[in-house]
Amino acid sequence: MMLPILLLLLLSPALAWIPVHDWESGNVTTSVGESGQCVCHVYLPETTFPADRVQNMQQVSKDLILEVDIQMNKMVSYEGMLEVYLKEVLDLTVRMSMLESSPDNYIKLDFELLRIELREFEALVSQLRDSLNASSPMFDSLYTEIRNMTLIVNQMETFDKSNLVVIRIEFAKLQKKLEECQKEQDLIKPDIGNCNHTGIMSISKPTVVQVNAHLNAGYQYGGWGKDSKPVRGYESMYFYGAYSTPSVHNFYLYSDYEKLILRSSFKQHDIPNGWKGAGNNYIVHGNTIYYQINTPFSMSKLNLTSSKYDYRVIPAASQSFSYSYSDHQNMDFAADENGLWVMYASEASRGKIVIAKIDEKSFGIEGEWNTGAFKQLAGNAFMACGVMYATRSVDLNTEEIYYAFDTKTNEEKHLNIPFQKFQEKYSNLHYNPSDQKLYMYNNGYYVSYNVRFNKE
Repeated sequence: MMLPILLLLLLSPALAWIPVHDWESGNVTTSVGESGQCVCHVYLPETTFPADRVQNMQQVSKDLILEVDIQMNKMVSYEGMLEVYLKEVLDLTVRMSMLESSPDNYIKLDFELLRIELREFEALVSQLRDSLNASSPMFDSLYTEIRNMTLIVNQMETFDKSNLVVIRIEFAKLQKKLEECQKEQDLIKPDIGNCNHTGIMSISKPTVVQVNAHLNAGYQYGGWGKDSKPVRGYESMYFYGAYSTPSVHNFYLYSDYEKLILRSSFKQHDIPNGWKGAGNNYIVHGNTIYYQINTPFSMSKLNLTSSKYDYRVIPAASQSFSYSYSDHQNMDFAADENGLWVMYASEASRGKIVIAKIDEKSFGIEGEWNTGAFKQLAGNAFMACGVMYATRSVDLNTEEIYYAFDTKTNEEKHLNIPFQKFQEKYSNLHYNPSDQKLYMYNNGYYVSYNVRFNKE
């Protein structure tokens, strides 16, 4: 706003030289007063200096400088935090890489825990970005890494639930190819049914098929394998049964190896009260499962076709003696090229293993042999070509066949035939004459071995 200032000027030499017409332009007007004096009206702009505005600008400038310093200090702090978070994300990446490269660690990984950790990282990064109200290559890198890892976790869990079946099938095919290759190279060349040899020479490395059909390593007590004398149409059948204690509650039957891998049983036998078993040293022979029951303490059998049960008491057998790895393994059933057997210990044998030959038709005992192997010192035992072989532990990963008794010659031998174990303890070990393999239920896992005999 322009403020009018009225100046009463007397004509003076200082103004006399200014032409009157120049005074009547812009903000200056002139006139002659009543007394003849010269009157000059001048409109000048407000000349007061805006000190308050300058002061306000200075304060705003100081505040901005302070805010910049604060944000710079935050940035330094956030960069340090980001480096920590980036290191932790990289640690997660290493864990994921280990998982992808080591399937054995698969069951140990908690996918949900990984997802929670990734969500926490993403929230922290988002909080940091919002605090700075800006983006940077480091933020973008962190976001990309977290999103990629989340995608991998989801894909791997989906893989486990949806496509593990396919992998199991492919794994089974690969195992068959490996066995065929070994046979072609004469590493394993079984002569099925032929006992023209001097006994076992060696045991192959273990073939670990997979964890049991319940997918539960807590089911430590059980057994699996094939029918040692299959009936027509069931030559490829497999069986499985397991529980968390040394009890026998049910059996599952699989039409072939592939169905076993897929956990697709064609029949399930739930054992009724009064027939529930113990000990887990059962086998399938002639489409019949032979196992131990404790009420009364006797050997029992279940016909898989008729679902009919039967039992026979062995008066001499004692419940006081079991194998070293598991309780209640008082009766151990076995089958070989010569037929069906049961092994037990008695008070009369002072805890040493007694071999008994079973008459399949009458389900009675047709012959007995006393051995020199103490049952409680053995891990397990099996029969092959009429010879009993007893095993024991060497260390956590090694078992050995240390004793043999030939029922044909009544001769015993002390041996040293080591073989590897997948896990320390096992609850079922038996030989199958139809393929000359040992089948072991090893702490919840299906494990098998090829047996090689000394040829004469």
